[in-house]
This record gives sequence, structure tokens and C-alpha cells, in this order.
Amino acid sequence: MTPEDKEALPYRPCVGVVLANPQGLLFAGERIDTPGAWQMPQGGIDKGEDPEDAALRELWEETGVTSDLVEVEAVTPDWITYDLPPELLGKVWKGRFRGQKQLWYLLRFDGPDDAITIETEHPEFSRWQWMDPDALIRSIVPFKRTVYETVLATFRKEL
Repeated sequence: MTPEDKEALPYRPCVGVVLANPQGLLFAGERIDTPGAWQMPQGGIDKGEDPEDAALRELWEETGVTSDLVEVEAVTPDWITYDLPPELLGKVWKGRFRGQKQLWYLLRFDGPDDAITIETEHPEFSRWQWMDPDALIRSIVPFKRTVYETVLATFRKEL
């Protein structure tokens, strides 16, 4: 794919969820398809779907956490974008996108840890844990690290 071909591709509209417990630790799941790579819940926005509704749906789909167990505390003021690395470009999302543009939501979890169930209909994570924000940034795949740094800096005072 030429640089011009890449530039012509759009970003995939997406949401991300920073799920924080009362102590300010963050949910992180280890990806089933990439052992050693940790991330927070995220996913695409369906056509016509409200981004906040998408965030709550993605949270439920990936963690089993229902909306009655969280409080929406903040959202990033604008979209945050990232480009796929060259080795993934043209392979992920059937080659239709160059990366993602994401709105991130800070959700405060007010439930027991056993309400988190990663054994979902379409599991994405092999295991999960609560992580300190700085440890989470160190555990993220390099091409998403800048996004996570931006998101967590945006929400730092709420965390």
C-alpha cells in the first residue's frame, strides 16, 4: 500500500472505556490474540449509535459489566486518532481503515469484582486485572501508547 493509498483510507469510528474502580485502578485485559498485550475495552460505533451507548455496549460485551454498575464521569473533548502499524495496515478490518478515531469514556465501577466476566459470547481477553495507570501505559502495544497517554492525562484529575 502506497502512502497515498493509506492517506485515502478513513479512520474507523470507535469508543474506548477507562473503567476505574473506587481506588483509581483501571481495568486491563490481556488480549487473547496477542499474549502480553493489555488494553482497556474498546470497539466500533455501530451506524446510527450514540457514542456513549456504544461505550456501555462495548463494556458489557467485553467485561460483562452492566450499565447499572458504572457512572459516566467524563469523556474526551475530541476524537483521538491512531494509525495502524504497516504490518497490520490492509489486514485489520478488511483493509477498509487506516486506524481508529476514538472517543474515550471514564466510567467509575461501583460493583464487586465478580461482576466482571471476560468469558463472554465473543471473548477478547484471556485474563484481566486492576492496574495502576502508569503500569497500564507500559503494558500497551507501542502503536497505541500515545493514545493511552493522552486519554489518561485527560482523565488524570478524576482518577
